[in-house]
Amino acid sequence: MVKQNIILIGMPGAGKSTLGVLLAKECAKGFVDTDVLIQVEQGKTLQEILDQQGYIALREIEEQVLLSHQFSNHVIATGGSAVYSEAGMQHLKTDGIAVFLHVGIDQLRRRISNYETRGIAKRPDQSFDELFIERQQLYLKYADIAVDCDNDSPAQLVIKILQKVEASNL
Repeated sequence: MVKQNIILIGMPGAGKSTLGVLLAKECAKGFVDTDVLIQVEQGKTLQEILDQQGYIALREIEEQVLLSHQFSNHVIATGGSAVYSEAGMQHLKTDGIAVFLHVGIDQLRRRISNYETRGIAKRPDQSFDELFIERQQLYLKYADIAVDCDNDSPAQLVIKILQKVEASNL
C-alpha cells in the first residue's frame, strides 16, 4: 500500500511550512502545519506556551495533537520538536513517508534571527548548536528520505522531494 501523506521533519527554519504548501499544491493534497494546530487548540502562540508552561509541556501538548489527528492525503509540516515523540512519529508514519529537510547549521543561522522568541521547544540553557546536534540524530532516526535543502530554490526542492518520494516505493 502506498502511503498517502508526506510528513516534513527538520529544524526550525528548514522550510517545512513553506515547502509543505508548495508540495500540497503540486500534488493536490491537503496541507496542515502541526504548529498552527497546537496554537489554535491552545489559543496561544508556541512562545506563550513555552513562557507559561515550559518546553516539556509544549512537547507533551505537541504529542497529544499529533496523536489526536488522523490525516489522509495530506502534506504535514511538523514542528521541529515532533521527533521527540516516538508515539507521535509512529502515528504519523502509519500512513505517511517522513522527509527530513536537512539544512546546514550556518544556513539555519542565517534564516533564524529570533531563536530565543520563535517558540522553539528547547531547554532554557540550550544553545542553537546543541539543539542542532541533538535533533539531527532524531530526524535521521525517523526519516524515510533525507533531502539537502541548502542550495536549491523552493521550486527545485519540491521537484527533488517528489522524485525521492516516488522512488522510495513507500
